[in-house]
Amino acid sequence: MKARFALKLLAAFLAALLVMALVSGLLFGALFTRTVLDNQRQELKDRALRMADSLSGLLSGAGQGGMGGGYSALVRALTRSMDDIWVLDERLRVLSGGRMMGRSLAYDSLPPDAGRLVREVFLGQNPFSESFSDLVGAPSLTVGVPIYRGDQVAGVLLMHEPVSGMDAAARQGQRILLYSLLAALALAIPLSALLAWHVLRPVKRMERTAGRLAQGDYAARTGLTRQDELGSLARSMDELGQRLQQARAAQNEQEQLRRDFLANVAHELRTPVTVLKGSLEAFRDGVVTGSEQTASYHSQMLRETEGLERLVNDLMELAKLEHAQFALDMTDLLLEDVVADALRSAGGLARDKQLRFEARLPGAPLPFVGDYARLKQMLMVVLDNAARFSPKGGTITLRLDEGGITIQDEGPGIRPEELPHLFDRFHKARSGADRRGSGLGLAIARQIALRHGMDIQVDSAFGQGTRVRFVRQQGTGEGVPPPPPSPAPPPDAGEHRSSG
Repeated sequence: MKARFALKLLAAFLAALLVMALVSGLLFGALFTRTVLDNQRQELKDRALRMADSLSGLLSGAGQGGMGGGYSALVRALTRSMDDIWVLDERLRVLSGGRMMGRSLAYDSLPPDAGRLVREVFLGQNPFSESFSDLVGAPSLTVGVPIYRGDQVAGVLLMHEPVSGMDAAARQGQRILLYSLLAALALAIPLSALLAWHVLRPVKRMERTAGRLAQGDYAARTGLTRQDELGSLARSMDELGQRLQQARAAQNEQEQLRRDFLANVAHELRTPVTVLKGSLEAFRDGVVTGSEQTASYHSQMLRETEGLERLVNDLMELAKLEHAQFALDMTDLLLEDVVADALRSAGGLARDKQLRFEARLPGAPLPFVGDYARLKQMLMVVLDNAARFSPKGGTITLRLDEGGITIQDEGPGIRPEELPHLFDRFHKARSGADRRGSGLGLAIARQIALRHGMDIQVDSAFGQGTRVRFVRQQGTGEGVPPPPPSPAPPPDAGEHRSSG
């Protein structure tokens, strides 16, 4: 991952923090300034009210006719000590106010807002105004409070506060805020870098994993277990790697099967082609002369041709059955009919060896939905193998029950190392002397069983015979029994023979 992405991410974090800091600073600064001004206004008002209360008490003690000694003394003290407090009587004479002492004010001579303030104070209110700045000689905030004589407003107290003092306090607060923001930003830079590194670390791991996947290393995994969006992306990438790994394994397996298949086909074709070539060369070179020798060569060539025909037919059968879109002729049938038909067709296999077929059928019909001809073909493959490897005079038992179909022979059995390869293409048992056939029969039988939802189980001990069972999976092949009577098809109807 390029470093500039990390810089962009860091810049984005810093920009977000800077914007947040600026917005927060502006809002806080405005609120702080307003709060400072409000507090100072309230403090100015409280001071003015306390002063007015004192004057009101002294004025009330003076009676109805005069100001009283205490009141006059306090006013003189105010006059000597400060210019920011004015005391006005009902006729707007300045009784106290430093350089304004003794002056009479008129509403017409006052600024409009200043006149409004004085009127409101005589009405008993406590207003604020900045309109006295010209009279005071400096920008000021003025609060007016009434001075009472009993229940009547006898005068007005105006207290002035320079605005410069308030602004200085606000500026001091803003400076503190600015320093705080700068310190926060100074801390935010390393924190943003740490956060960017924390975010980029899993991204870098996923980048490395993606690079390994792109190079064909499908075993690469991110190893991230985060419970967030990055974790979800990492899990998706790991699942992709797993599926690619499985796909490669399946591809390798298919490639190996293809190579094995071509090698097996070439091996199976080599012998008959060699025999045919040698026979034809013998005819061409005049080696074969007599009628007897000619007939022998013809018979041998015919046998090899028949073997080639069986091989081609079995390959076509297996290819069709392995194709997912190849449709079977599924109909309602009775399994006992299929078994009986297969046993009749297998009768020819028993003559030479004087074998005996024993059928054990259930008392009740077993309805099934399947392809009659293919099911018979499946049974014939196993019966043919059983007859081929059974000893002379042996017994082959075929049992049908609700769980499936079992075929038991008394042959030499199968070596343990051969059991896993029984259903491989072109597999031929090495334990028997009879190795005729293409080696595709059991592979075809297995495909037919799978297409009918059956599984094949083989139990065998070397020297003790073999038991092959077609197991019906629960819920597969259940059909409606056809109405009786249900005669079996003629022995040669739809018969598919495949040697295994």
